[in-house]
This record gives sequence, structure tokens and C-alpha cells, in this order.
Amino acid sequence: MAEDNAQDASDELAQIRESVRALCARFPGEYWRTLDRERAYPTEFVGALTDAGFLAALIPEEYGGSGLTMTAAAAIMEEIQASGCNGAACHAQMYTMGTVLRHGSAAQKARWLPQIAAGKLRLQAFGVTEPTSGSDTLNLRTTAVREGDHYIINGQKIWTSRAEHSDLLLLIARTTPREQAKTRTGGLSVFLVDMRLAQGSTGISINPIRTMMNHATTELFFDDLRVPAENLIGEEGQGFRYILSGMNAERILIAAECIGDAKWFIAKATGYAKERTVFGRPIGQNQGVQFPIARCYAQMRAAELMVREAASLYEAGRDCGAEANMAKLLAADASWAAADMCLQTHGGFGFAEEFDIERKFRETRLYLTAPISTNLILSYLAEHVLGLPRSY
Repeated sequence: MAEDNAQDASDELAQIRESVRALCARFPGEYWRTLDRERAYPTEFVGALTDAGFLAALIPEEYGGSGLTMTAAAAIMEEIQASGCNGAACHAQMYTMGTVLRHGSAAQKARWLPQIAAGKLRLQAFGVTEPTSGSDTLNLRTTAVREGDHYIINGQKIWTSRAEHSDLLLLIARTTPREQAKTRTGGLSVFLVDMRLAQGSTGISINPIRTMMNHATTELFFDDLRVPAENLIGEEGQGFRYILSGMNAERILIAAECIGDAKWFIAKATGYAKERTVFGRPIGQNQGVQFPIARCYAQMRAAELMVREAASLYEAGRDCGAEANMAKLLAADASWAAADMCLQTHGGFGFAEEFDIERKFRETRLYLTAPISTNLILSYLAEHVLGLPRSY
């Protein structure tokens, strides 16, 4: 019986991967190159993923989602990247809703999740980072003060991607001054901001930030933005704990994207090394070309196994903080190594836009830095896994 269940799961996963590849085939390199030049949002691609139900993978069926496992969700994101597409345009739609799912009230879940699952609403933006705090989430300065049946929000967020393309924004703000909070992690609260209403007021302004890749990231300014108190997720002051619970899913899914990127680079380099002839023979016949590709393959496979381990633990409801972080660390390293190898293998052609390598090279570099930097993961492992003193 267990073997039958495993085979069923394997067959379902294979079908999901095949379906994602078929969808991505409709969006070839030229589609992404055009968007990259114009710094445009891939509306058609996101719409296709939404219509296929892939972005609602982790939303339970009772709310109109697909109710898939984390392993299946990771496979979706991996295949998107391995096909040469870019899931960063919408990956937050998959995991950001988890805060509402895990900590929202029954009324909030019934109100928002079915519309997100149906693609009627986009929840792709997450307002956390601030210019003065960076990754020091506990030092956030954006405030939310209760006035009657509303919270009045003032402050600033930066690196909030897709804010211009989202109907909803998950926002963390300080509801209790840090010096008055009972615990080090207390006093922060999470809100669901309806961007459709907010952008029609003077309470919020959005400034796009042009970066080295087409990532639709922005800076947000809040000036007496009024958010209904009913949009507070969970209990006031418990927001830090709520967002932490969603970060493992984020780490795993983005690690899966990195695995997909690495596979794309390795396949691209392997194909080119077989076809490119110099001095009367394919360059792939030279060990100086073979070995870097083989090393990147081994590095990718090792990282892939850690991603699968983290996803398995997540599905079992077990603590997977260390594994999720290591998956992100190893997969980001693997994708960047493969990107560098692929560019080197192609020589000058790797810099040509039409090969798509330079675009994917820029895109995959992000994950050594965001949504959490490699250094912070190492710090986490040192302190929480190895028991070393807390670093400063």
C-alpha cells in the first residue's frame, strides 16, 4: 500500500512537471528578453500560471486552491526556472498567503483565500524591510496606531517587490514601541492592506526602484494610511512570530527556483559544449570544459537533495528551520556557480542577449542576497544549530 501511494505521488508529480513545462514553452526567450528590456511585468505569464491553478498550489481545496504538497509546489517553481522563465514575478503568491492561512480568522480566510486562489486578487507583495533596519526586523520603525476601528500607519518600506502589481500587501508594523514591548520580539503586528483602496488615497506612495534585473521592486511610503482593524492578522503584537512561521516555505520554494536555474545553466552549457567546435573538435572534449560542468552538476544534485529533505520535513509538520535555510544556502550557491560556469563555457556568446544567459545570470545572482543573505543563514546555523555564541 505504501509503495502504491508513493507511485501515485510520483506519477502526480511527473504530470505536474510536464504541465508546467508545456505552459512555459508558450513563453520562450524572446518573451522574457522583451520584458527585460522594457522592465515590464509578465502579465500574460502570470495569468497563464493563475489560470492553470499553479499559484494556488498551497491553498487548501476548501478555499478553492489545489491543496498540493510543498514538494509539488517546489516542483512547480523548479520547472518554471528550468524552462528559462522567471517565477520571481509571482512566487510570493504561493507562500505569502500562508500567514493568512495559518493565523487569520475564519472570516479573513473565507474572505480572501478563495479570491486569491481564483486569481481574482493578487497577494504578491510583502512589506518588511526598511532602509534603516535591513534584515534587522525587530528594529522596524513603521508604526500602526489604533484609532477606533482603524489603524493609522506611518513609515517606509524598501525592496517591496511587485507592490505595483498586487491587490493586497502583507505588511508588518510596530504597534507597541520597542522599549514598551514585553519581549524582544513583541510589539510587531501584521496587516493585510488592500492596495486597490490604498492607492486611491494620499496615504501611500510607491516609487519603483530600477535594478540590474527586471524584478519590479519598489519603495513604499505610508502617510497616515488608514487600514481597517479587521485587517489585523491574528493577535496584535504577535506579528514577528507569524512571519517567521512563513519563512520556511519561502526558503524552500526559492531554493527550488535556484535548483531550476542551475539545471537550466547546466543543460545550456552541456548542449553548447557538444556543439561548439574549435580546433577541429567539440570544446566539450576538453577536460577544462568538462570538469566545471560536472562539478556544477554534482553541486546542484547535492543542493537538490537538501531541498527535498526540507520539503519533506515541512509536509510532516516537523521543525525544518535549519533544513530550509540550508536548502536556500546550498541551492543559491549552486545556481550561481552554474551561472558563472555557463557564461564561461559560452565565452563571448554568453554575453549576447539572444542566448538568455546574461539575463538568467543577473536574475539568479539575487538569491545569494535575497530574501535572506547567505551571511545571515550562516549566522543562523552557527547559533541555532551549532550552539556558537550569538554574533553581532
